Amino acid sequence: MARLLSPADMLTIINVILGFLAIIMIISGQTRIAFSFILLALLADGLDGIIARKTKKEGELGEYLEAIADMTSLSIASSVFVYKKYYENIDSSIYFHFQILLYIVLILFLITSAIRLSSFHKLKEKKCFVGLPLSAATLFALLLSFFKIPFIYISIVMAILSFMMISNLRFPKPGLKMNSVAAALIVLTIIMGDTCNGMFPILLLLALTAYTTVGPFLCKSKKQIF
Repeated sequence: MARLLSPADMLTIINVILGFLAIIMIISGQTRIAFSFILLALLADGLDGIIARKTKKEGELGEYLEAIADMTSLSIASSVFVYKKYYENIDSSIYFHFQILLYIVLILFLITSAIRLSSFHKLKEKKCFVGLPLSAATLFALLLSFFKIPFIYISIVMAILSFMMISNLRFPKPGLKMNSVAAALIVLTIIMGDTCNGMFPILLLLALTAYTTVGPFLCKSKKQIF
């Protein structure tokens, strides 16, 4: 079976490991470390595609392995992260209603993530993604919960992100320059966290907001500024 793997698949395996470690850290109460592991998994997810294109070699298990890895690190781990960040600090008088709403939102996110990942290669296009990429949805959920925005808002945003992932909206595939900028912001967010008034997470969130709002119009007009 090992012969079916390519160099890019090694990064995909690292992605799985980081997702697993993130979940362990969340269970242990180390949410800051878990946050960093999920962001590192996002970087690994991006790098495996770059390596596959550069080496022009894709393993026979690549597309299946990537879907499993992303489901673990980007969908499940991030959902557990959001749950952990909110469930401990709620008013006991609304605890039951909160739990039900939180379960519904996170289950919706998991279901739409699974649908998106399983249909990704079926709906693959050259210049645009069909539906919001899971990586973008994960970043949104992570950053908003990192800043601990009110629960009602994170619930609404995650529900919207879920439907965007399985929508027919098209989002441009970022080029090397935009990917480099995004990677740099992710690394700086991991290192700096909420220091410097949370400047780097805020910049990352602003860039992500621009991508998700402007992206569909760019794909429709066939302009590629990303």
